[in-house]
Formats: sequence, C-alpha cells, structure tokens
Amino acid sequence: MFLRRLLNDYTKAVRLKNLCKPWNRQKSFAAAMSEALDKLEVEKEARKEAKELESEAVKEANRIKRTLKRKKWVDWKEQDEKDAANGVKRAPFDPAERIKRKKSAILLSYCGANFYGMQRNPGMQTIEEELFKVMLKHKWITEESFEQIQISCFQRAARTDKGVSAARQVCSVKLPEELDLEAFNADLPQQIRLFGVERVTKGFNAKDQCNARTYTYTLPTVAFASFEEKVEDLHDTFQISPELLQKVKETLKLYEGTKNFHNFTSKKSFLDPSSKRFIMSFTSSEPFRSPQGIEFVTLNVKGQSFMLHQIRKMVGLAIAIVRGNTTAATLERALTEERLDLPMAPGLGLVLDTVHYERYNDRYGKDGIHNPLTWQAQEAQVQKFIEREIFSQIYKTEAEQRNMLDWLGTLHYHSYDTRAEDAPPASSDSKKIKGGDDDNDE
Repeated sequence: MFLRRLLNDYTKAVRLKNLCKPWNRQKSFAAAMSEALDKLEVEKEARKEAKELESEAVKEANRIKRTLKRKKWVDWKEQDEKDAANGVKRAPFDPAERIKRKKSAILLSYCGANFYGMQRNPGMQTIEEELFKVMLKHKWITEESFEQIQISCFQRAARTDKGVSAARQVCSVKLPEELDLEAFNADLPQQIRLFGVERVTKGFNAKDQCNARTYTYTLPTVAFASFEEKVEDLHDTFQISPELLQKVKETLKLYEGTKNFHNFTSKKSFLDPSSKRFIMSFTSSEPFRSPQGIEFVTLNVKGQSFMLHQIRKMVGLAIAIVRGNTTAATLERALTEERLDLPMAPGLGLVLDTVHYERYNDRYGKDGIHNPLTWQAQEAQVQKFIEREIFSQIYKTEAEQRNMLDWLGTLHYHSYDTRAEDAPPASSDSKKIKGGDDDNDE
C-alpha cells in the first residue's frame, strides 16, 4: 500500500515537471488565434506604410514633372535681395504676359519648296518653326508654349512633307483676342502668310473636326502623251486633245468611292481597316498655259483623309494608264488583295488646297458667337498668294528642271504586276524631291 502511494506520487511529480517545461506546453486555441490576429495586424500596418511611401513617391514624381513643364513659384522678396546683391534689377510686371487666351482657328498659306515640311522638327527649317518664332516674338504664345506647343493646344488640320505647299491650311491654337496680322506677317518669311483668325469652340481641334480635305496636283499635259511619242521634243509645245482629256477624267473617276488603297501607300496590308478610304471626287481642270508657255492641267481630289503617298501613287497610275504603259485593269487589280508594283508621281505640283469643316459650320457657324470656317473674306488675298508663291514656283521649276519628263522616263521600269522582291530602279525624282507626305495620318 505504501509502495503504491509512493509510485503514484512520483508519477504525478513527473507529469507536473513536464507541464512546467515551456517547450512541451501546448498553446490553447484562443492563444493561437490571438497570436495570429496580432501577426495579421502587424502585416496590415506594414502594407499600409509601404502604400503610403509609394503614394508619396508618385506625388513627388508628379511634382517634378509639373516643375519641368511650368515655372516654379518664386519668393520675389528673397529673389530680389539676391539679384540686388549681384547688381541685377527685376523687370517690371508686364500685363501682356498674363493676357487671357482663347481657342482660335488660323488660316495659313505657304510655299513648301524651301522647307522640310509643315511639322516642327529640331534642327530643320519647317513651317511650324517659323510660325512659332514669330508667335513668341509678338507674345501670341508664352515661352513655355514655344518650348512645348501642346500647352497652347496647337493642332494642324493636315501634315505636309518636304516640298509640299498649302493654299488653305488650318490650325487650332489658343491666342489673345487682340492681334495685329499685318505686323505679324511682316516678320514671317515671304513664303508663309497668315490670312485669318477666327474664334472657335473650346473643344475645337483642327484635325479631329476636319471632315474632308482637298488636294490639287498641277502637272504639264505632256505627261499624258502616248508612251510611243518622244516627249522630250513636245514638252513646251504639247497640247492635249479633247478626247485625251476626256480619257484622263474617266480614269480619275475610277478612284471615286470607298475602296481599299493598300497598294497606294506603304506598310499597309489589304486586311488593315485603315487602308479603306473614301474618295468623294477626283476631277481635272481644263488645260491652261503657264507664263512660260507650257500647257498645264490641275487635278482635284477630295476625300475624307489620305495615307502616305496615296495621292502621288493615284496620279502616277492614272498617268501610266492614259499613256498606255498599262491598262485600267491594273487599277482594278490594285484595289484587290494583290500587291502590285505601281509608280509614284513627283512631289512637285502637290498642294493641300482646302480643309473642310461642314459639320462644324452647320452646328456652330450660325450660333451667333462663332463664324463658319469658310474664310470667304480672305479668299481674294489667298488667291493672289497662291498664284504668286505656289503656282509660280511649280511652273518655274517644271520649265527649268523638267521633273515630269525625267519621271516619265522611269515608267517602263515598273511591271504593274505582282510586286517582285527587288524594287524597280529609283526615279530621278527621288533624288530631287523626297517626301510628299499627302496627309496627317502617317
């Protein structure tokens, strides 16, 4: 009996000792849950702190970006003290720099013969660069806008490439209400003129609101002479017959309508939806003679929009068809999925004639606040500039350099068939005039 009690006491003592050891003690469910909740709370706090740090970093980055785009607020008292110590005095406040600017549309005409296109390009002489420099000089735009013209909401209706002129280009930009056009034009190069400014709606965009564009292509009628004739001897004396002119008009009409023009641009496939374009009209003027005595015609094409080189390729194929280098069947094939080898006419003669805003005019042109963008009051001035600066340049260059004759000599190199891997020999036109970007889509 005594031994049994002693054994029981020893067993209880061992159990009590084991329970007292922390590494052998098992946690209760409540304690485990409490510890898990504490751990989750710590992790939650850590994530919150990390998110706050990330948010602060984003705010700092945005602040730096804003600082780069606009001037920092200056403590003028402290700044004046520093300047005074260096012997510099701050210029008095000029209210003109705080003038309110409103969205406007401007009518621009230019001869692109001596410029590297419309769009601003660092290190290049472009139409926009000349325009912005004079705008800054006359305080139409601020220095910040000159460096980043997007601040003034600038947008062009259509982009023209090197050597391409514009008779009635339209741009949208925020400008002051009081403007001196005469003084402004006096500082522009002779080949660029700004003829009108109209106030437009706040959301107006010269490119997006433009629902159609008209281009002209002026060329000597000798381009349509038969390929069997020696055009070198006919350049100055050729006269197009009524029958031949009718064939020209019939060929141009084949382009009208919604068609797939993937063969008339580069790097676009037949399945690309943007290859489809709507040509509203494609016509030819009656023949006329230039001051040099050469007979010309002007082709007029109106469409919703055009792709890179589209108009020049359309004209090139039309000439080849009329001359007999190929047939109208080539044009039909060119509008299918086949990839054909087609010629591209010279850049000389291509002019952005008019940008159309019919939908904008119908909606806002009669609201009593805004005028329709038809520019009727400026038409007489524009016509004089076109004849003096644009067409005269085309006539003179063609008479002296005979660009069209040089290009006609390359038509027989083209197969007018499925395009081979090797391109045909480059025309002499590519050496003289590069570019000729027809529109703003590319």
